[in-house]
Amino acid sequence: MPLYGVIEAGGTKFVCAVASGPDAIENQVSIPTTTPQETLNTVINYFAEYLAPSRRKLDAIGIACFGPVDLDEKSAHYGYITMTPKPGWVNTEIAGFFGRAFGVPVGFDTDVNAAALGEYNWGAGIGLDSLIYLTVGTGIGGGAIVNGKPLHGLMHPEMGHILVRQDKNDALEGFCPYHQNCLEGLASGKAVDLRWGKHASELPDDHPAWQLEADYLAQGLVNYILTLSPKRIILGGGLMQKKVLYPLIRDKVLQYLNGYLAVPSLTAQIDRYIVPPGLGTRSGICGAIALAIQAKNNGE
Repeated sequence: MPLYGVIEAGGTKFVCAVASGPDAIENQVSIPTTTPQETLNTVINYFAEYLAPSRRKLDAIGIACFGPVDLDEKSAHYGYITMTPKPGWVNTEIAGFFGRAFGVPVGFDTDVNAAALGEYNWGAGIGLDSLIYLTVGTGIGGGAIVNGKPLHGLMHPEMGHILVRQDKNDALEGFCPYHQNCLEGLASGKAVDLRWGKHASELPDDHPAWQLEADYLAQGLVNYILTLSPKRIILGGGLMQKKVLYPLIRDKVLQYLNGYLAVPSLTAQIDRYIVPPGLGTRSGICGAIALAIQAKNNGE
């Protein structure tokens, strides 16, 4: 049975695992994200030390990485983290580093594209050929599956940085250093904490924070619906643990669309159109497994 090394590379931690499939993860660890050299070498050591007793080797590696990243395979910096705000990680090589270390094919994509791919294969997107996965946490990021493949273009989707209309009663100065009041600047977990002076988990379900949050997220979703026309939208991330957000967002989306899209699977079944992740918190790691499987198949 093939053996895959999988890495969900985040700005706070790297989740690493050895697996033969989404339901066959035999070992998993979490490694703090410090400097590139320390973090990447710790990841290398994890795989080497775990595999050494059995003398097994990996068949491929799948990496779901925080970004922005370079996904252009013709680029000299393919597989690099590029102009990230994460201190010390600008222009850090990721895919090539692990490919050389283990001598195996490497599948590489953004963390959110990978999560979308995981949901497409084994989660809430099974049977669909298009979907969007949006993570709403400390920041906001989104990945898209179009015709069964993660969407790449000029670079990759940066769904957290679309511009939305700020509520006239919202005095928050959006914290995004590039766009200030983009979706991430106004609707991420960090924005909620700054606006209300409390962590989001401390705010009750009837707090006005959630109506405002739903409004901003719905604006974003309407823009995605009208441009990418996904067959399902999957909302994950820490902030979406607040289950009251789902019905609020669905109502706001229908309000903003105002009858423009007469598609029954959206309008009459919106509770099945905007949904939580089918894989729960495993979307990213399962997406990395999917990337590893693709890399192995492409290398054969």
